[in-house]
Amino acid sequence: MPLQFADRLNNVETSAIRELFKLLGKPGIISFAGGFPDPAMFDVEGIKDASSKALNEEPGGALQYGATEGYQPLREQLSSFMASKGATVAPQELIVTTGSQQALDLLGKTMISPGDKVIVEGPTFLATIQCFRLYGAHVISAPTDAHGVKTDELEKLIAEHQPKFVYLIPTFGNPSGALLSLARRQQVLEMAVKYQTLIVEDDPYGDLYFGEAPPPSLLALSDSVPGSRELLAHCGSLSKVLSPGLRIGWMIAPPALLANAVMCKQFSDAHTSTFAQATAAQYLKAGRMPATLANVRKVYGERAAAMSAALKRELGHAVAFEQPQGGLFFWARLTGEGGKTRDAGEFAKKAIEQGVAFVPGAPFYAENPDRATFRLSFATADVAKIEEGMARLARAL
Repeated sequence: MPLQFADRLNNVETSAIRELFKLLGKPGIISFAGGFPDPAMFDVEGIKDASSKALNEEPGGALQYGATEGYQPLREQLSSFMASKGATVAPQELIVTTGSQQALDLLGKTMISPGDKVIVEGPTFLATIQCFRLYGAHVISAPTDAHGVKTDELEKLIAEHQPKFVYLIPTFGNPSGALLSLARRQQVLEMAVKYQTLIVEDDPYGDLYFGEAPPPSLLALSDSVPGSRELLAHCGSLSKVLSPGLRIGWMIAPPALLANAVMCKQFSDAHTSTFAQATAAQYLKAGRMPATLANVRKVYGERAAAMSAALKRELGHAVAFEQPQGGLFFWARLTGEGGKTRDAGEFAKKAIEQGVAFVPGAPFYAENPDRATFRLSFATADVAKIEEGMARLARAL
């Protein structure tokens, strides 16, 4: 007798990115597919010292079961970390999650009933679309440009659909790399109040800027728009700036939402690894993060510049893109100029044959995908590999 799986699984499929990784076993392949930070950027000595201090100073707290809300010393350090970025957050106003991915899952569990409408950017983080659909959401795309979500279009969609919430990555979005302008950030917060709609701000990349710092987060700006803080959830992560292996994320949200998220987390994993939390707390306490971020920004900025130059040199007008100001990604579009392909899926297959990989853009859209788009990550390839990879891409066109 075949197994009878839950109906909710009919709404989702496996990640196109994870499936692509199965094709990357070919020796010598250069991959721009993953959204991973470069392991060479990990502050191994700092993390080693932090884990040692966690075991030496409070072994019981690091190795025992802990509170679902999170390890209190870490919540205090994250409160200070957020303050350094202009957001006033008391420790009790945030919970620690197992990566920011769990924060999104908790939002799905606590907020979405089958048939509810949720608005996301088009394109947006693939796992978010899958997560929200798993809980039965009707996911609606709001159009974007180089400056993030188009707020005039977003307002029309909010007014028409009255969504349960709006999910945005305002700062160096995945996959778009787009940076939402300050004016649009203000407009989003004003919309939240006007339509009494929850806004979810996902901010895993905000610290990875290459030049000037980006505008303040929606959370930091919320004090300037009365009533918006009560309609805002903010998800953060140490994965892209410290280590994804620690699986440390957090969520800041209105008290009722936070309480329900804690309840659902109790049913899921009881608490995020106390050892990982204690290690992260010691690392932040040691004050090493500013130097780590400065190094990461420098290296990724150099790689982003190299990819931009190589794309222009090797692919010319066959590809259009906006230069990212931070984050981990280039979002590009095939123009078809000179009779070249406009189908990024076909382009990806030919690229694999040439020994280079990227992710076609279609899966990043909840609806109406632009099949000419694709995502390139520059994080894990040095300048020499980036230049060789772009030359291979040119041969695949």
